[in-house]
Amino acid sequence: MRINIKDVLYWMDAIRQSDDRYRTLESFWKGQINSKVWLIDNLKHYFQRVPYDILICGGWNGVLATLMFNSELDILRITSLDKDPTCESIAKAMNKEYEIRSQFRALTGDMLEYKNYKKHNLIINTACEHMSKEQYDTWTDRLPANTRIILQSNDYVAHDEHVNCQPDLETFKKNCGLRVSFAAELPTEKYKRFMIMGVKDGHNG
Repeated sequence: MRINIKDVLYWMDAIRQSDDRYRTLESFWKGQINSKVWLIDNLKHYFQRVPYDILICGGWNGVLATLMFNSELDILRITSLDKDPTCESIAKAMNKEYEIRSQFRALTGDMLEYKNYKKHNLIINTACEHMSKEQYDTWTDRLPANTRIILQSNDYVAHDEHVNCQPDLETFKKNCGLRVSFAAELPTEKYKRFMIMGVKDGHNG
């Protein structure tokens, strides 16, 4: 994957302008970037190629969105949703080029209260370990049936903000509540990252 130099410059601007530069830089840790590139590489080969209207739940500082825009994927627009109000301005700065084109927007909000899931044909949640089991089940109940869904979690229990880690990939598959079509794990220096692609059975939530 080649990153547009203009996007790299926007990333640098976003870091400089953020109140907590170190926290913003955490978005670029090796494990963070590798897990996002891994997601994109598998999405290119797994799901049928369609113009994607993507919702990223727990979109954080918007780095996944930038990487997706720089990939070979056919993307109509990306919405990045995060309940942390500091993330909205950073994600907009990171993706300034695409916001100008009306292809990107960042929203502050709780994924458990989001009302427009049916507007998107791909829903991504790479922060499942940050949700309690009850929160996760409430969230999946709200998802439309037969919409493409990508999930990521990990076994990194040492992180204070990780409240619902998965011990292994098979457990994640069993607990995810989706009809799983693809599942894999990515070893990193500190933990294993798990990914699932599938759809939710049943009636629209």
